[in-house]
Amino acid sequence: MGTPDFAVASLEVLINHGKQVVAVVTAVDKAQGRGKKIKSSAVKKYATSLNIPVLQPSNLKSEDLLEELASFKADVFIVVAFRMLPKLVWDMPKAGTFNLHASLLPQYRGAAPINWAIINGEKTTGVTTFRINDNIDTGDIMFQEEEDILASDTAGTLHGRLMKKGAGLVLKTINSIENGHIPSIPQRERTHLQPAPKIYKNDCQIDFQKSTEQVYNFIRGLSPYPGAWFKIRGMVFRVLLALVEKNELISTPGILRTDNQSYIQIGCSDGWISIQELQMQGKRAMSTSEFLRGNSLETGMVQDHD
Repeated sequence: MGTPDFAVASLEVLINHGKQVVAVVTAVDKAQGRGKKIKSSAVKKYATSLNIPVLQPSNLKSEDLLEELASFKADVFIVVAFRMLPKLVWDMPKAGTFNLHASLLPQYRGAAPINWAIINGEKTTGVTTFRINDNIDTGDIMFQEEEDILASDTAGTLHGRLMKKGAGLVLKTINSIENGHIPSIPQRERTHLQPAPKIYKNDCQIDFQKSTEQVYNFIRGLSPYPGAWFKIRGMVFRVLLALVEKNELISTPGILRTDNQSYIQIGCSDGWISIQELQMQGKRAMSTSEFLRGNSLETGMVQDHD
C-alpha cells in the first residue's frame, strides 16, 4: 500500500527478490498540473507494468474493498507512504501490517519526517519498520537503520538515500517474518519528541530574522519541494539552493543586495545567505547567474511575514 516514488523502491525490491505481491493499493488517479491531466500514482504505474492487480479505493472502510482485500488472502500488508488505515484493514492479515517510516521513531512522527529533520539541523536520521496500531506512527518497532545527514543534503538528496535504505529494510522485515522471527519493541516515549507535521505553502516563507544556519537548514529542508520562499514587491521567489556567507551582525535582517550579474545575498541576524538557485513565480528554476542575465533586482528589503 503506497503512492509516491518512495514506495516504488520497496515494491521493486520485493519483486526483484521473488516475493509474491498479490495486489497493490494506491491513491485514486488525480488531475494535476495546469492542463489538469489525469495522472496515476508512481506505484500504480509500476504495478501496472508488471500486471499486478491495483486497487484504488476512495473509502477504506467500504464493504466491497474489505471483501476484495480478503479475497487475496495476503499473509501481510506493507504500508509505505500511504493513508492512515482503519483497524478493519490493518488487522486483516494473519501476520499483521507493518509500515516503513523515514525517521528513527519515536522521533519525527508525522507526514514530513525528512523535511523536518533537515530543518531542525539534525545530523542523523534513518528508517523504521513498525507494526501499525490505532495511532499514527506509534506501533511497536521491528527494525531501524540510521543514515547520516550531510551538511550539503537537501530534502531531495536525503529522500533518495532513505528510499533505497528503506526498501532494504522492508525486505529485511519480510524475510524476518518468513523466518518466524518478528521483533516487536515498544516505542519509548521521551521528553523531547520532535514532530513532523504536514507542511503547507504558508509554512515555507523564509524568516530572515533568524540565523544564517537556521535559514540555510530551512531552505535545504524544503528543497526541491515544496520550496522555501520570499517575496519582493509581491512577487514570490522560491529558493532551491543557498550557501552561508561569512558571519557578521546584520543591522537590518531581510535586506537584499546584488550586483545584478553573479550574486544575490539576503541578510540574516548573523550573516548573509547567498542564493545559488531560485525560481521566480511562474518561471522555471535557474541558477542565480542565469536568472540575473535576464532579470534585475533592486537592493532593498524583502517582504516580511504578513
